[in-house]
Amino acid sequence: MTTQKLFVYGTLRKQEPNHFVLKGSLCIAEQAWVYGELFDTGLGYPTMKSSLDQKVYGELYEVHLDQFTDLDELEDYIPGRKDNLYDRVEQTVHTDTGEVSALVYVSCRDELLAEPILHGDWKLYRLMKDKPEKTYYFAYGSCMDDERFCVAKVDHHFKTIVGGGTLAGYSMQYLFSRDDGGRADIIENGGVTEGVLYELPYGAVEYLFHREGFYGQWYRPAFVNVEVGDKSYGDVLTFHVYNKKGELPPPDHYALEILRGARGRVSEEYYRKLEQQLEKLGVQITLDS
Repeated sequence: MTTQKLFVYGTLRKQEPNHFVLKGSLCIAEQAWVYGELFDTGLGYPTMKSSLDQKVYGELYEVHLDQFTDLDELEDYIPGRKDNLYDRVEQTVHTDTGEVSALVYVSCRDELLAEPILHGDWKLYRLMKDKPEKTYYFAYGSCMDDERFCVAKVDHHFKTIVGGGTLAGYSMQYLFSRDDGGRADIIENGGVTEGVLYELPYGAVEYLFHREGFYGQWYRPAFVNVEVGDKSYGDVLTFHVYNKKGELPPPDHYALEILRGARGRVSEEYYRKLEQQLEKLGVQITLDS
C-alpha cells in the first residue's frame, strides 16, 4: 500500500493556509464528516476530540505515505512519543457515497480545547464570526428564482449576479423530504450542477441560514468551488441536506420556481436536463402552465 486515506478539518482544507502540504493528493470527498467535537484553539487553527453524538465536517483525501512526514511535522506528532500535540487515529468517515476508514489527527492537549465550534465546521465558524462584507453564494434550486426574495423583501441583497456557474462533482437531486414532496439537494457523486453565482452582503447570508433551515438542521452550509466562464471561485457558500433520503418528486409550485429561475441563467442543455429529470419523476410542468 502506497497511499492512505486522511480526513482533514482545519488549515489543511482547500483554500486554507496549509493545504499546500497535500499537494498532489486526490480529494475523494469535499463533503465528509466524522463523529467528533471541534474547538478553536485561539492560535489560528482548530482541533478536535472524539465524540459519539457530535459531528466534525471536512474533506477526505488519498495521501501518499511519503507525505505523512510533512503532515506529522505540521501536527507535531511523532509515533510513540508521549507528549505529542496531536494523535493520529483511525476513524470512520462518512461521505455522500458511503463510509470509509481514514486517519485523522485529534488533540492530545486539553489546553487546546479553548472554544467549542458549535456547528463542527471551521470554515462556517469563521464566516459567522468574521461576517465579511462580501460572500459568494451558489444557488442551484429554487433560490435561482427571485420571487421569494421579493416577498421576503430581501431582493436588494441579491442584485449582484456574477453569472451562471458550474459546480463540478455534484448532481442535483430531490433528496429533502417535505409533506408535499421533495426539495432540491446536491449530492457529491461526480456529476455536474449548474446554477447562479451571487455576490452577497452578510445580511443575505443570515437570511439564507433561516430560509434553508440551517438552525433546524435541514440544509447545511457547505463551501465549494464554482466556475463562471474561465474564472474559478473558491469557498463559495451553498447548501446541502443534512440527512439525505430517497429522491421524491417535488410539488408543482416548487418545480416551477426552479425552471423559472433557471431559464436564461443556465445552459440550454442543462435546462433540458432539469425538465427531463422532472418528467422522470412524474412532474409534468412547463413555465407556461
